[in-house]
Amino acid sequence: MSSIDLGDRITLAPDVLIQELAGESVLLNLNSEEYFGLDDIGTRMITLLNQSDSVAIAQAQLLQEYEVEPEQLSQDLLDLIRNLQTHGLITITPAPPDGSTA
Repeated sequence: MSSIDLGDRITLAPDVLIQELAGESVLLNLNSEEYFGLDDIGTRMITLLNQSDSVAIAQAQLLQEYEVEPEQLSQDLLDLIRNLQTHGLITITPAPPDGSTA
């Protein structure tokens, strides 16, 4: 598994469906037919990651929304990304070599 850069873009994998219910969500990998559940905070994290141009942008938004130490949020976000990657639920697009996040 490759290391994750803050400039990387995270999106749901093409064969993954997501269904939100009462703030929580269930992701279904259509290839493996495995379900993966997220609580309300995990749901917010994957939503922002999927909508943002980079991990850094999603992280900055989460820091504005939640009362959490930056180091703790960073660790939790990276843990979630690695877990989703392990289960084949996301696609990671590497940061451009020039370091820009757009």
